[in-house]
Amino acid sequence: MGCENIEFDQGWGEMEKGIEKLKRILAGEKETPFTSREYMTLYTTIYNMCNQKAPHDYSEQLYDKYKETLDEYITSIVLPSLKDKHDEFMLRELVERWLNHKIMVKWLTRFFHYLDRYFIIQKSVPALNEVGTTCFLNLVYEDVHPTIQDIVLSLIDKEREGDQIDRALLKNALEIFVEMGLGQMNRYQDDFEARFLQETTNYYSRKASKWIEEDSCPDYLLKSEECLKKEVDRVSSYLHSSSETKLIKKVQHELLVLYVNQLLEKEDSGIKVLFRDDKVDDLSRTYRVYNKISQGLDLVANVFKQHVTIEGTAFVQQAEEATSNQASNTPGGHEQVLVKNILELHDNYMTYLNSCFQNHNLFQKALKEAFEVFCNKTVNGSPSAEILASFADHILRKGGSEKLSDEVIEETLEKVVKLLQYVIDKDVFAEFYRKKLARRLLFDRGTNDDHERSILSKLKQQFGAPLTSKMEGMVTDVVLAKEHQSSFQEYLRNNPDVHPGLDFTVTVLTTGFWPSYKWFDLSLPSEMVKWVKVFKGFYETKTKHRKLTWIFSLGTSHINGKFEPKPIELIVSTHQAAVLLLFNASERLSYSEIVAQLNLAHDDLIRLLHSLSCAKYKILNKEPSSKSISQSDSFKFNPNFTDKMRRIKVPLPPVDERKKVIEDVDKDRPYAIDAAIVRIMKSREVITHQQLISETIEQLSRMFKPNIKAIKKRIEDLITRDYMERDRDNSHMFRYLA
Repeated sequence: MGCENIEFDQGWGEMEKGIEKLKRILAGEKETPFTSREYMTLYTTIYNMCNQKAPHDYSEQLYDKYKETLDEYITSIVLPSLKDKHDEFMLRELVERWLNHKIMVKWLTRFFHYLDRYFIIQKSVPALNEVGTTCFLNLVYEDVHPTIQDIVLSLIDKEREGDQIDRALLKNALEIFVEMGLGQMNRYQDDFEARFLQETTNYYSRKASKWIEEDSCPDYLLKSEECLKKEVDRVSSYLHSSSETKLIKKVQHELLVLYVNQLLEKEDSGIKVLFRDDKVDDLSRTYRVYNKISQGLDLVANVFKQHVTIEGTAFVQQAEEATSNQASNTPGGHEQVLVKNILELHDNYMTYLNSCFQNHNLFQKALKEAFEVFCNKTVNGSPSAEILASFADHILRKGGSEKLSDEVIEETLEKVVKLLQYVIDKDVFAEFYRKKLARRLLFDRGTNDDHERSILSKLKQQFGAPLTSKMEGMVTDVVLAKEHQSSFQEYLRNNPDVHPGLDFTVTVLTTGFWPSYKWFDLSLPSEMVKWVKVFKGFYETKTKHRKLTWIFSLGTSHINGKFEPKPIELIVSTHQAAVLLLFNASERLSYSEIVAQLNLAHDDLIRLLHSLSCAKYKILNKEPSSKSISQSDSFKFNPNFTDKMRRIKVPLPPVDERKKVIEDVDKDRPYAIDAAIVRIMKSREVITHQQLISETIEQLSRMFKPNIKAIKKRIEDLITRDYMERDRDNSHMFRYLA
């Protein structure tokens, strides 16, 4: 015997009892909670009403009744409760009503659960939960959301101005905007976020325009950073997480992007002042706040670059003015000061780069580009490469005038090498440095071998072997030359009959390593001829395959001057000695007689005679007496010459070697370009014209910046010399000829 069908009114009457009890519970009236038995009765009623055969299957009617129940609850209970509420009280009521509505939906969904399992799937209609939310959306949210938006924005504005607000209430209110989207964010974004972001823009625009006028740069940045922290906190406390990026971008734009130049260039507190006053915390804050902005650091790095450029260029201008005004008594003293200033500047900004700017590549690039500007300027005709080489020479000659310790010398040389990376013409530096190294090595001015080898090692590590190979050869040459000298002394001891009767030292050097020197076929005085002959005899016992070329201009002689007041030891060049020794055989010699006997060029002889008769030490008397040398002059030994010292060094007038160094570098560059092109062609075999040009520039940029016209000229020359050829079908393509 089957069960009797439940009629709709009968079944729904049972359901209404449960629904009324649920309403009383939600209203806070005295009511016992649902028991398991009550719940099962209600669930079973729905189950049975849906499982009866047609026309007693009431699934569709129950689905409609579910919605009607919610609509009736909202219309009779929820909407009247909101009607007379305002501001925060309305917000609180709405939040409470939405919470109750969700509880109502939750319980009804459990009672009507059988519909969700079968009817909804079969009929493809919205699920019960979705229907519950849609009822609230259509009847409540659509009506009140503009008012709620105003209330929420007003509370946020109050909080920004320092008032305490109920953040939990705001969080619950904003969750309604999210939940009304039924899984989408459109309600939150359109009905709240869009206006919220606009209000945020307006708020911080007002603040920024006021602060930029009133506050110092550090204070403004401090306030900005604090505001950004508070906005992030606002997101984590009550806004939806998807708002964070958009919100922060708006605040950054209004506070930091729009005013970046005005802020960082503030006269009394901008970035220049922060650097000047060593405000590490403020500089770090500048980096922090702008690092979070897309391309924000570009703006700061650009100001940083401009500031460093201005400061470095000012040092160059000071040096230029000091030279023009002859402010320094020491020759090149202003240039020494310039390099010291730039080294100190580099130290300072490297500290900022590491401690404030986290060694960020944008600031590395800015620093490099700034230093490249003023590290490649000339000071009264002296290129920066020469100035830096002179500074290194000054330090290496016994630690400079400051008598620096070994540790300080090493530290300073390390800094010089770092500074060299900003100098474009490193080959010019290398040539000047090589000239000065030669003087130190040959005239014992070097500090010690350790320092000489140390800086060469640093240069090699930083810029490659081509820069230092010749200089390393020079240092090795001097060591070998000392061994030669020891062997020569032993040779003289073993062959006393060939001893010239005077002490003399010969330094044998390898031509390819050393700078090129002017060579003269000097007619040596007889005293010197014997020295040369004896050493030749010794050297031939060592090797038959090497030819000795004597560079007398680099020699030094110690001569005893027998003057009437007292004898004085004269330290002179070999050329000066050759001139003076002529007066052992002649009391008076004319200019033309000296030329004939020594076979010297006029320019060189004028320089020698000037040093001996017109300068500080007048060892020769000149007739007529004047301050310049003429080819009609005659000279005689000055027996009355005296000095308070018993040993004096007679200097030669300085020669400006700059022109020759530049000429030597210009002669070497075509060979360097040729070598780079051949290396590239050998490895590539086939390459386009544009690629070859760019790769050649890249290879040579470690030494100098080659001229594109010069590269093209070298390519044409290598084609004529059959190192490479143009492709027959494509004139812009080259092939290597093995």
